Amino acid sequence: MSARQAPCLVSACLAGRPCRYDGRAAPHPEVMEWLARGLALPVCPEELGGLPSPRPPCELRSGRIVDALGNDHTEAFVSGCKLGLEAALAAGCREAVLKARSPSCGVGEIYDGAFSRRLTKGNGLFAQALMNVGISVRRDEDV
Repeated sequence: MSARQAPCLVSACLAGRPCRYDGRAAPHPEVMEWLARGLALPVCPEELGGLPSPRPPCELRSGRIVDALGNDHTEAFVSGCKLGLEAALAAGCREAVLKARSPSCGVGEIYDGAFSRRLTKGNGLFAQALMNVGISVRRDEDV
């Protein structure tokens, strides 16, 4: 009897769930194939934190998550990150493929917090939480 392969954690929007800030999905062909084969664990930390879809766009600014109207959503993002991390660890995930540039899932670069469409070096809260426990993280654009 062989051990079951641990799923790859994926941003739920990449798996076809309409959970992005704009209420849309961003289906990724490989992620969709993994999902069909039972090899992907879709997670949206923003939904897990109680945020609706659609919602105002959010960016990371000085350690806080704020929307374009200036409302602070840090608690919801942190809560969702904790729940997503618990799900990843419970499923035995060792790798993740996340949506690029998101304040939750961005890897290596995220929007600058000024809603200027400019990018800055850094990771989203969820991406960083996964890295902190040794889960390998890649951007959807690199798959």
